[in-house]
Amino acid sequence: MADLIIKFVLDLIKISGMKLLVCISKSPDTTSKIAFTEGNSKFDENGVQYIVNPYDEWYALVRALELKEAGGGTVTVCTVGTATDDPIIRKALAIGADAAVRIDADPTDAYFTAMQIAEYAKTNEFDLILTGKETINYNGSQVGGMLAEALGLPFVSLASKLEVNGTTATVESEVAGGVQVSEVTIPAVISCAKGMAEQRIPNMRGIMAARTKQLTVIPPADIQALTTFETYDLPPAKAACKMIDPENMDELVSLLHNEAKVI
Repeated sequence: MADLIIKFVLDLIKISGMKLLVCISKSPDTTSKIAFTEGNSKFDENGVQYIVNPYDEWYALVRALELKEAGGGTVTVCTVGTATDDPIIRKALAIGADAAVRIDADPTDAYFTAMQIAEYAKTNEFDLILTGKETINYNGSQVGGMLAEALGLPFVSLASKLEVNGTTATVESEVAGGVQVSEVTIPAVISCAKGMAEQRIPNMRGIMAARTKQLTVIPPADIQALTTFETYDLPPAKAACKMIDPENMDELVSLLHNEAKVI
């Protein structure tokens, strides 16, 4: 009985002081005009408005804040990037994160990004690490899995619901035909998808507080990226739409046979 009481107390302390790490990245606003330079080998950043990647902000960060509000603890956001990323980090702080860490390097690929965050996380003993399911500019959905592997932690991807009870996290993920429910022992890495939380808008108090919150810049680890980007291509322009008179079925059938393409 004494052992059970001790375990209960330790679990209670753990959840009340849970350390949460949220991985964030910057992405171009979806209204930005996309173009490339230097023979289509480099993304043209001129005139591009950057935002916090929505999956990181709306779902991973907000769910971390909800867990903190329910059980105490701290929320730290971490990004791999240069000084140009500081404004989006400040937004995460304005939404409610307690502190931020920027690993001072250009995030050249998913492996490089994941390994840099892993090196930082190894020395800080976080109870739960949350990422967005993917970035809206690359849609790779790779960093969470690589990060979990590097840290030797359980990983659940595409999570739409997360509850923590003591040292156990119960995670729901949407799968074909239903919902998959997983239980993992924390610490763990979870990638967050739609349904995890609702977007929060930073208020003036949060914006003012963000100015004084800690943003620590650390040097990158000696890790090399595994991939390089050679060229970029924009998708082809949409073709004109042909309007067919609803009474002219013969023309429609002819077009479907002779001109329509299966994509």
